[in-house]
Amino acid sequence: MTAKVPLKIAVATSGHTAAVKDGTVPIEGVEANFVEVVRGAPYIALPIFVMRRFHHGGFVVRPDAGIAKPKDLEGKHVGMRAYSVTTGVWTRGIFTNEYGLDASKVTWVVLDEEHVTTLKLPDNVIHAPPGQSLASMMASGELQAGFTGPAGIGRAGAPTANWEQGGQTPAQNYPELIPDVAAVEAEWLRRTGIYPIHGTIVVKTDVLEKHPNVARALYDAFTEAKAPYLERLKRGEGQTPEDIRYRSFMPLMGDPLPYGMTANRASIEALMTYALQQKLIPERMPLEQAFFDPESV
Repeated sequence: MTAKVPLKIAVATSGHTAAVKDGTVPIEGVEANFVEVVRGAPYIALPIFVMRRFHHGGFVVRPDAGIAKPKDLEGKHVGMRAYSVTTGVWTRGIFTNEYGLDASKVTWVVLDEEHVTTLKLPDNVIHAPPGQSLASMMASGELQAGFTGPAGIGRAGAPTANWEQGGQTPAQNYPELIPDVAAVEAEWLRRTGIYPIHGTIVVKTDVLEKHPNVARALYDAFTEAKAPYLERLKRGEGQTPEDIRYRSFMPLMGDPLPYGMTANRASIEALMTYALQQKLIPERMPLEQAFFDPESV
């Protein structure tokens, strides 16, 4: 009998991943040990994306700032949690490539440390002054625009442990920059095929070199775990914000959590383009170096 490959796996618990984490859906040939986080080794990504959402919305402006379109952000101060967070990368990319924004002419005001501590931030990224929050700076007019929720002005204070349990500020009545955003996002998806990705499953490269079958086993397990979740959504079951979001996307695309390279190539290419434009990566990496296609095994 072939011994199972031991893997430590870190992934959030969601409707479409729970069956893998609780063992209902086994990963063939793998002895899975789910942990909180894994760091410190070279990885390659699998096209299994654990969160999806659009990013034309969730970006608000002060009514007195004279900002009617993304191009008007040039010369303004915009608040966001950190420059390298995925939400910011997508929204800046959309504003740049769809609306003609020169993002280098915006002053991006951040509050958190970056996820990648070695990242050299562009000169137009500054930190909020000590003791200030993005929410208070938006209220005072020091910021003219910002991301909503925990990605930006939704946090009342500086980042501390468990801030989500008490550090958020009540929603402010700032208007969204892009009106009728759901219709705009649907048109963009139909025209470009881009459906923003957040979070992907990655595997240590040395594991795949020794056990290439692990990629397909992971892909099959997450695909199998997702299927009953999608059926529950179709029946109208599940009322979490995540459930409601994915159910609302089903008329647009059928499967709101598509896996695989074919279904996601346009989205991956777009994110690489945006990251390069925003100086988050030094050069464009060939897809086959960034992603391992489990369907090719």
